[in-house]
Amino acid sequence: MHRLTGQFHEPDREATYRRDIAPRVRRESSLSLLVATLIFGMFTVSDYYYVGAGTEFHLLLTVRILVVVSCLALAFVLGRWGGYCRKVWLHALPLWILATGIILLVPLRPESLATQVTAVAVALMAFYLLIPNLLSVVAIASLYLSLGFLITAVMVADASAVVALRISLLLIMTNAVGFFALLRLEKLQRQQYALLQEERVQNQQMTQEIAHRKSLEAQLRRVAERDVLTGLNSRGHFMERAQGLLQRAQSGKSPFCLMMIDVDHFKAINDTWGHSHGDRVLATIAETCMRSLRPQDVIGRFGGEEFIVALPDTGPEDARTVAERLRQKVAELPVREEVPDHRVTVTIGIAGVLEEATDLPALIQQADRALYAGKHGGRNRVVIHQDVGEEA
Repeated sequence: MHRLTGQFHEPDREATYRRDIAPRVRRESSLSLLVATLIFGMFTVSDYYYVGAGTEFHLLLTVRILVVVSCLALAFVLGRWGGYCRKVWLHALPLWILATGIILLVPLRPESLATQVTAVAVALMAFYLLIPNLLSVVAIASLYLSLGFLITAVMVADASAVVALRISLLLIMTNAVGFFALLRLEKLQRQQYALLQEERVQNQQMTQEIAHRKSLEAQLRRVAERDVLTGLNSRGHFMERAQGLLQRAQSGKSPFCLMMIDVDHFKAINDTWGHSHGDRVLATIAETCMRSLRPQDVIGRFGGEEFIVALPDTGPEDARTVAERLRQKVAELPVREEVPDHRVTVTIGIAGVLEEATDLPALIQQADRALYAGKHGGRNRVVIHQDVGEEA
């Protein structure tokens, strides 16, 4: 900040500061100007006491009325449109009007010079500390008031050299105290503003950091919950969801089935056309399975070329119907466009809940046994565990 004005060295930062304090400046300027105007007008009583009801009093009354009316109008204008950013002159105008009014009182009331010196000192402190303004504006207006009053006192009120010296020392002291008090206040206000801005920036950065971390957590959660290749549930996430569905089915005594799906001769696809083509085949089969299932069904990639499906509220025969539809749709998928006769097939094993004590791992084993039986039975088929018995 500038050593003599207390303002920010950076013009943009100073302009931003003035825009931010504009509402407070408008409110305080209007209120303080009303108070100063009221005090200035109240001295009409002392005017009448010193000069009586004559021509001089009417001249004094005229000066005070002009000052009061002008300042009241400016108080209204400042309250609506005030601000230091582009209207510094508007805030300086009341100081110059008040200073001119005070100076004009000297030739009209020369006999009350001692009282007016005190009033000028109070007015100077009001300029510096009561009416909000920039330090440079206040200093110039205060210098105008001090010199104008001193010159008028010497030339019109016939103040002696000693009196003039006393007045000069008093005005110098008043201006010095007011100047450094306002300078300190300007610096403190801007320091506080700078700290608040820094805190806002830190809070914004913290908010962005929190949002970034939440985004990373969401990405990690998606990575943990989703299989990258197929977009299906990962094995771990499928187990969590299927366990919840199984417990709900057992508590509600509703049917529940599990399907294990294995792509037939998948190794031959990789060996013949490469692993990248095999990945595309898996992704295509996964998409076909998702389209063939209901919204409440849960499907995941169990590992390699195996998929697993949880079918809530579904008995073994209904599960067989779903599996047959899915098997037929997969069989319609071509392995490669240039080899239309070569088709990919899947074998599906189904297991249903027979006892309340059956847990998910046991159900998976049953579906795997049925799948194993289907593989040995010629592949491209659907097998239910209950049909093959425990020895399968």
